[in-house]
Amino acid sequence: MPSTPTPNEPGSALPPVGARIIAFAAIIIAGVAGGFIGYAFVDLQTTGDSSLATGLGALIGAITAAIGTAVVVVLTLRAMGEWRTIKQQDPTAEDRRFPKGGSAGAARTARRPQTRVR
Repeated sequence: MPSTPTPNEPGSALPPVGARIIAFAAIIIAGVAGGFIGYAFVDLQTTGDSSLATGLGALIGAITAAIGTAVVVVLTLRAMGEWRTIKQQDPTAEDRRFPKGGSAGAARTARRPQTRVR
């Protein structure tokens, strides 16, 4: 069971276990989908016995999709960790960012530009 860090103790940079499991599953699913797409892409362009080419297409598609998804997942988990750190250090940060109602929509509509009528 994780303990809450004291004010002098830095918090863990690891994202929650649930987020890591979802991230891993997303990378696996993207790799499988990329493999199917790579296989189909090469299979549509070849005739006859082309098992080596379709296999390579599936492998390249799977690796490409998994790497692309992994990049997005890592960036998302880092942003999530930074957001959690900011919230722990300053719980009122969101109130200052979104004044008058506490939401992005309220902040966006709070300052409408004034137009002159001639």
